[in-house]
Amino acid sequence: METKGKINTQNWMQLELEACSENESLARIAVAAFITPLNPTLEEMADVKTAVSEAVTNAIIHGYEEKGGTVYIRCRLHQDLLEVEIEDKGKGIEDIDQAMEPLFTTKPDKDRSGMGFSFMEAFMDELEVMSIPGAGTCVSMKKKLGTCAWFEV
Repeated sequence: METKGKINTQNWMQLELEACSENESLARIAVAAFITPLNPTLEEMADVKTAVSEAVTNAIIHGYEEKGGTVYIRCRLHQDLLEVEIEDKGKGIEDIDQAMEPLFTTKPDKDRSGMGFSFMEAFMDELEVMSIPGAGTCVSMKKKLGTCAWFEV
C-alpha cells in the first residue's frame, strides 16, 4: 500500500498457480510487477524474472513431473530487499548438493540443461533450497534492489 510521498517498504504478496508451463510467464510477470514500485534497474528486473522463471519451471518439470499440482509463490519486501519463495508439494529432491551442480539434470531426454539453480544463484544475492523427498521443495531467494532518490524509510 502506498502512502502520500512514501512507498510501503513492508509489502507482501502470495500466489497459487496451477503447475503448468503456461503459468510460468504469469509468475515471472507478477513478481516483476510486485517490485516495480521500488524502481528497479532493467538489469535487476531481468535478474528477478529469470530466477523466478527457473524456479517455477523446476517445480513444474521436476517437482510435479508435468502431472499438475500447485506452485506457491510468496514475495516480501523489507525496504529494498526482495525475498521470494517458490514452493511445490511434489516429489522433492533426493540430493540437493548434486541437484545444484551446474549441468546436472535428471531430465536429459527433455533437453534440460541442468543450469536452473546456477542461474538462480547468479541472478540473486542469496539462494537456499530446502527439500524433503516425497513432500516437496521450497526455493528461497533474496535480492537487494536499487532504490530511487524518493525512497523514504
